[in-house]
Amino acid sequence: MKKSTYYLGGAGLLAGAGALAFLWRSGKASIPEGAEAVKPFDINRYLGKWYEIARFDFKYENNLKNVTAEYSKNSNGSIRVVNRGYHTAKGEWRTAVGKAKPAGDKNEGRLKVSFFGPFYSGYNVLAMDPGYNHALVAGDDLDHLWILSREKQLPADVTNDFLKKARKLGYPTDDLVWTQQD
Repeated sequence: MKKSTYYLGGAGLLAGAGALAFLWRSGKASIPEGAEAVKPFDINRYLGKWYEIARFDFKYENNLKNVTAEYSKNSNGSIRVVNRGYHTAKGEWRTAVGKAKPAGDKNEGRLKVSFFGPFYSGYNVLAMDPGYNHALVAGDDLDHLWILSREKQLPADVTNDFLKKARKLGYPTDDLVWTQQD
């Protein structure tokens, strides 16, 4: 009896430690190995509406077209994030509202973004033109990648540059979903 209690207690401690590690990690935002965020970065120039040109598909964006992201300042200095897209299978618009804040140096294109309470993930601007019109954005790892533009289309030379940079970092760019913008 003592042994099983000990093992159950140990399992509880491990589960608790795992939960604490998860919560600690959820407040962090990392950048993929070998990647560097844009520097200098001006969040005020990044604010506004962006059209999603391409993405790695994941459950929150399955079947979405006309996807946009809008960034604006909250009164507390954080960034309001509004992602929107039309779900083709259900015939309805989907909207997700979140928040973002710098993940370290404010002059670097690294943010941490949350759509679920205290749980944050990395949002890393890896490439951007000087006019803040096109952006290559990565998550914490090689599972999340977006190509964004202020317009519904991206010039071919910019697309090729972004794809080349992403491939060099190890992203499987053949898996990108090219977002329909109509």
